[in-house]
Amino acid sequence: MAATRIEEYAAASGEDIMKFLLAVSRAIDAANSAIGKGISWLLLAAIFISAINAVMRKAFSMSSNAWLESQWYLFSAVFLIAAAYTLLNNEHVKVDLVYGNLPRKGQLWVDILGTIFFLMPFCLITVYLSWPVFLQKLASGEVSNNTGGLIQWPVWALIPIGFSLLAIQGVSELIKRIAILRGDIPDPVAAADAAAALL
Repeated sequence: MAATRIEEYAAASGEDIMKFLLAVSRAIDAANSAIGKGISWLLLAAIFISAINAVMRKAFSMSSNAWLESQWYLFSAVFLIAAAYTLLNNEHVKVDLVYGNLPRKGQLWVDILGTIFFLMPFCLITVYLSWPVFLQKLASGEVSNNTGGLIQWPVWALIPIGFSLLAIQGVSELIKRIAILRGDIPDPVAAADAAAALL
């Protein structure tokens, strides 16, 4: 009787913990979705800057390294900051030689192990190594070697910010994969495959 109560309590506690973790996952997803959608507008700004720079160069023989570098900065911001949004939408390139032939449960385990042993360490090491460089650039006020170039610390700040967001999204993806394996939430990939099979 006591053992049954302990098992029931443990099961209820496990469900409460998973509910909390799924709430955290939803909050992470919402934040990275908003950030990703917002940062994508920088691509439009980069296109306008590129067009204006080209017109000024061709029509008036005027150009600026600052304008050229600002395009690189904007593209870097989109690439680095939106990486978490890309992971959220499962749009990163995957080498599908083995993964695609695995059953869905095997794919979930590959995702879990890949997140724990590859994604998270890579993100954390990148943040650890890039943070001191960013602080050095910030303290020195270092400017690009190009004449009229931009200060460098803002673009260096994008590296630890982007990889931090990617690691946080990795935590969310890990929570969701474990919840799918436990049967706590439906598998969106399985649902999409079933819907595609009906077509």
